[in-house]
Amino acid sequence: MPEYEIPPRIVPENVAGYFEKITQAVFQAGFSWQVIRLKWPEFERAFAGFNIDAVAAFREEDVERLLEDKGIVRNGRKIEATIANAKTCQMLVDEYGSMKQYLRTMDGQDYYDRSQAVSKQFKFMGPMGAYFFFYSVGEDVPPYDDWRAVQDA
Repeated sequence: MPEYEIPPRIVPENVAGYFEKITQAVFQAGFSWQVIRLKWPEFERAFAGFNIDAVAAFREEDVERLLEDKGIVRNGRKIEATIANAKTCQMLVDEYGSMKQYLRTMDGQDYYDRSQAVSKQFKFMGPMGAYFFFYSVGEDVPPYDDWRAVQDA
């Protein structure tokens, strides 16, 4: 990743940490990392500290509240995707025991297959979002310049 946009690589300790990185990937689409990083404390507040059970229980009135929240990026599709992604995290934790265990089911697959699986699993998760997610949670990714060349081809 270009040096000015490199997020920290931290293996999350719990599902909230993985959900936070998924949410960053969703909201970062179309924005620079710096814009999202500056607003991130407000995202954490708005999305209940990334508690998947709390966010999965958000209703239409919560979407409306978030659409009015000037502290975050107010994009209805991304807000709704985040709520759906909380429900997906719940399902994966129920099925695999943790997000880390879910990712371990992809061990041995090449990066492209893992990226496709995550992009299909989570809403509003494109190739760059998947790359950001894998990179930021400490998973193996190809060198950014190599990945970018494949994306641009």
